[in-house]
Amino acid sequence: MPTLRPSSRPLARAAAFWLVGATVVALLAASSAPSPLYQVYQQEFGFSPIELTTIFAVYVLALLVTLLTVGRLSDFVGRRPVLAGALLIQALAMVSFLVADGSGWLLVARTVQGVATGAAVGVLGAYLLDLQPADGSRLGSLVNSVAPGIGLGIGALGTGLLVQYGAHPTRLVFVVLLATYAALILATAVQPETVRPVPGAVAALRPRIAVPGPARRAFAAAVPNMVATWALGGLVLSIGGSVVRSVFGQSNSAVVGLVLGIFAGAGAVTGIVVTSWPPRRIERYGTVTLVAGTAVFLTALAVSSLTLFVIASVVAGSGFGAGFLGALRSLTQLVRPHERAGLLSAVYVVSYLAFSIPALVAGLLITRIGLRDTSLYYGGFVLVAATASLVIGLLAARAARAAAAPAEPCTPLALQSQR
Repeated sequence: MPTLRPSSRPLARAAAFWLVGATVVALLAASSAPSPLYQVYQQEFGFSPIELTTIFAVYVLALLVTLLTVGRLSDFVGRRPVLAGALLIQALAMVSFLVADGSGWLLVARTVQGVATGAAVGVLGAYLLDLQPADGSRLGSLVNSVAPGIGLGIGALGTGLLVQYGAHPTRLVFVVLLATYAALILATAVQPETVRPVPGAVAALRPRIAVPGPARRAFAAAVPNMVATWALGGLVLSIGGSVVRSVFGQSNSAVVGLVLGIFAGAGAVTGIVVTSWPPRRIERYGTVTLVAGTAVFLTALAVSSLTLFVIASVVAGSGFGAGFLGALRSLTQLVRPHERAGLLSAVYVVSYLAFSIPALVAGLLITRIGLRDTSLYYGGFVLVAATASLVIGLLAARAARAAAAPAEPCTPLALQSQR
């Protein structure tokens, strides 16, 4: 873990908050940057569909292992050193992409990137909650849910543009990202520290999912929502580029990046629009919209319509953003500050499992039944999960209303007998 000398003049709280938000955007931009490149890599290096989805999934496996071990570390040693270490590892991942000359190097790059992201997501989420304005605005939860969508959208769209119109299509985007992480590592030195180091750091490295007691019931109820939203995100970012190229016949990489970026961008915009809504309403809107978007997505595949696919990306992306924001806001308000990093790590463990496992299964199916049918089955799974989440939410709301309803006055038996 890097040792950072505290700055004598740390950033003001508001500036530090937005710098952490920008770091989330930069981190997730690198996560989606390879998505428009996967088919380019496949043609250049000659690997199979299962190798392609393995390259996608190994990132998530490394991320999950890191989350389970390092996810709570910043609650004990401080936010700044964990963040600086994660950014340094992320810079090394960008170097691995730059020197990649085959699927082996891509596996290394995505593994290192998964370690960096896993170390960073918990601390960044907790950092935003620590630094958010103390005015009850819950800005930290908003940025926690919106910034990843912005980053994913920028990464996919930016890569598509650079591949289509820039020089060195498989290299330039990683040069830009490497420079970005170098600047963010330097900026970490002036960030204020929000956690006083306490004993227990070594014990915190033992792999476990830390869902505090007060949040466990709400967490369990939110699992179908997280599975549906992130499984659809995994579909779009793993084989979405191949779908746009092969099923819809679109060869322009900028268009591929735009279609992938629209999904994440719609989620980010929706998160901003619905931020003043109550968490339960946000979550319900997100689930209903995700169901509708997935249904349009399946229709687009069935009739080979790129226009419908773009509409599905907008609608489902909106559901992705709102559903995750609602779940995140409902959960984080139930725990104490020192429990935030652990809870967020648990949220991301579930989310990234849903993000990766269906994508890996899809890689196996593509070689047997083809890209279109695999995408249809994948979308059907998401539709079932989203519908289950909607039903669970409606039942929970009905139970809450019943519990809050005033009981009817009890009439004594003696009076009843006189009626």
